[in-house]
Amino acid sequence: MAETELPDVRELEEAGSKKFTRRVALATACYAVVLAITALGGNNAMKEMLLAQQEASNLWAYYQAKAMRENLYRVQRMSMEANFMDRQGTMRPEARERFEARMQKMADEEARYAADKKEIEREARKAEHERDKYKKKDPYFDFAEALLQISIVMASIAILSTARPIFYFSLVVAVLGAILSVNGYFMLFHLPFFR
Repeated sequence: MAETELPDVRELEEAGSKKFTRRVALATACYAVVLAITALGGNNAMKEMLLAQQEASNLWAYYQAKAMRENLYRVQRMSMEANFMDRQGTMRPEARERFEARMQKMADEEARYAADKKEIEREARKAEHERDKYKKKDPYFDFAEALLQISIVMASIAILSTARPIFYFSLVVAVLGAILSVNGYFMLFHLPFFR
């Protein structure tokens, strides 16, 4: 009968441990890649939100300036109309024509500023909509980053302790983080507590 040599139990455990360590290390590297992509999305969402807020603020300030000019022309026109009503009977025809032309110019300017305001308001609301869109995305990235960081720590603990349950826990947490990250980019679903 041929002699077979049985492998040493310690060597088998060490080989299994190395295989487990390599798998967990590879998984941890994947977690880190997803974390980097998530951080990039979170930073971009925050940047876009702030830029849209700044644009909306600038547009509303411009809107307010147009409204002030519109009101100025309205007040001047109304003052001229009141003055015209008092003096129209005593005015010479050429003075009356100039006065009426000025009142018409004031009315035209008032109307122009009112029309300008509408366009500016539309643009400001559009910028606010963009801001709100990125504001809704941001919490998904924040929570995804936290979950991915926790998964990396748990995977590191799994390597040190060679505990498979801890690795599986890190895998579940990483998957949840990846799902939140993907949702941050595409807004596939809305969680009510992320406001």
